[in-house]
Amino acid sequence: MQKILLISGIIWIFVSCTKTEEDSVAWEPKEHPVMLFSDTTVLDLYEGDRLAWKVKTAYLERWGGSDSIFVKPIFADIYDSLGEKAAFLRADSGNLNMRMTYVRAYGRVYALSPKGAAVRADYLLWLKSDDKIRTDGPVRVVGETGDVLQGIGFESDSKLENWSIRSKVTGIFQDAAKRLKEEDSKLIPPEEAQDQTPAPPPEESSSSTP
Repeated sequence: MQKILLISGIIWIFVSCTKTEEDSVAWEPKEHPVMLFSDTTVLDLYEGDRLAWKVKTAYLERWGGSDSIFVKPIFADIYDSLGEKAAFLRADSGNLNMRMTYVRAYGRVYALSPKGAAVRADYLLWLKSDDKIRTDGPVRVVGETGDVLQGIGFESDSKLENWSIRSKVTGIFQDAAKRLKEEDSKLIPPEEAQDQTPAPPPEESSSSTP
């Protein structure tokens, strides 16, 4: 009889302790973002009186103690100092701050310039301090003429006009032979090009048999 009572007492103590622990966890305060939007949201980000970025997303959150904003997905228009659209950026998600000193884009990143150059990557970073777009990972670039280049590491200005791929570069060039011939012709002055025109073959002389 004493054994039964002892076991019952142990079970009652275990259940009571378990319940108390669950209750204490349930009542612990949880942190929440200080800003949360789960619908279409548009942010106009200015530098002085000039519109610098226009960001559109379907989900936005910002946590206390930081001015960092998380968005998912990210669609962004980038404007130059004259107010003209310099580039378009989209990605699965992004991270930026209220002072607009940086933008990070993650997952299926696609950037496009007004002139037609396009960049695809898994990650891109834009820094306001030097107005550069860069990544250390794989990248694929389609130039304005249709050339396709890919490699590892990329850096460009925000307009995607002056860019470079750092290593392991491979590519496909459109009409390469024709373009090389045109470039070569530009290097030869017109007068030299005329001098290099092959002379016509000499006429065959006819002889009569006496």
